[in-house]
Amino acid sequence: MFATAALAQHPQLPVGPNADLGGVRLMPAGDEWNRDVSKDPVDPRSDAIIARIGAQTRLHEDFGLIWKGAPGGIPYYVVSGDQPKVPVTFRYAGESDPGPYPIPPDAPIEGGPQGDGDRHVIVLDKDNWRLYEMFHAFPIEGGKSWKAASGAVFDLKNPKPRPAGWTSADAAGLPILPGLARYDELCVTKELTHALRFTVKKSRRAYVSPASHFASKENDPDLPPMGMRVRLKADFDTSKFSGPARVLLEGLKTYGMILADNGGDWFVSGAPDDRWVHDELTPIRQVRGSDFEVVKMGPMTTR
Repeated sequence: MFATAALAQHPQLPVGPNADLGGVRLMPAGDEWNRDVSKDPVDPRSDAIIARIGAQTRLHEDFGLIWKGAPGGIPYYVVSGDQPKVPVTFRYAGESDPGPYPIPPDAPIEGGPQGDGDRHVIVLDKDNWRLYEMFHAFPIEGGKSWKAASGAVFDLKNPKPRPAGWTSADAAGLPILPGLARYDELCVTKELTHALRFTVKKSRRAYVSPASHFASKENDPDLPPMGMRVRLKADFDTSKFSGPARVLLEGLKTYGMILADNGGDWFVSGAPDDRWVHDELTPIRQVRGSDFEVVKMGPMTTR
C-alpha cells in the first residue's frame, strides 16, 4: 500500500511540527494532485478568467517568512499511529468528519496561538497515512479537546473526494497539505511533483473537480470557480531563475496550481520551515497572471 511504500522509502520519517517529509509524495501516483497537465487543452474562457483575477498582478509566495510574529505559511504536525486522539466539536458539523482527532496539545496553529485568520491545524499520521485537517481551530484546556469551524479526514492511501457540496478545512473541499510548497521538495530533492494550492480575492459561486464546494455569492462567469487549475505557460523562460524559485516554476508548468480558497490574488501556499531563505523565493514575484493559462475545466457545479 502507498503508506507502507512511502515509509519503506523513508524509514526515519520524523514526528513533530513541520517535520521534514523527505520529498515524499503524499497522494497516490494517480491522484489528481499529481497529474501532469502540461499537455491538457486550454479552457475557452482562459483569457477572460486570467484578466478577471489580474493579468498584471504578480505571483506571491505566501510562506517562507515571519508574518506578525508567526511563521508564514500553513503549518502541520507529523505524529505516529499511537498519538492519543482528543474530542473535536465543529460549527459546521454536517459537513465535517467527526472526531476524535490525534492532535498534540502543542500542534501549531496557522498565524500563531493568537492568530485571527484561518487558524488551520493539520496533523499527518505517518503510520496510518491519514490526514486530519481543521479550519478556525481553537484548543480547549490546553488541547484536551478542540473546537473548530470545520474538519476533514483523508485516507492518503485511497483518498476519496468530499461529498458534493461539502467543505473540508478548505473552501474548495480539498485537502490542504498535499498542495503546499515544502522545503524538502523545493530545496532538498529539488523537484516539485504535484500541483500547488493558490488563492484569489474573488471566486465564483461554482466549483469543478477535484473541488466539492464553493465560497462565493458571485455568479460572474469570468470569476474563477473553486478547483480550477492553472499552469505556467510552456514558453515561459525559467532560465533566469535559480534555486527553489526555479524548481517551483518548473513544477507549475507540469502540474500547475489548484484554486482552493479566497485570499490574496495569485498567492501560492506553502509550509513553514526554519530553513527557508525568503530572498530565494521572492524572484517568483516577477511572474504575472498573464504568464498563466487555465487548464480546460470539466463540468461545473453552480448550485
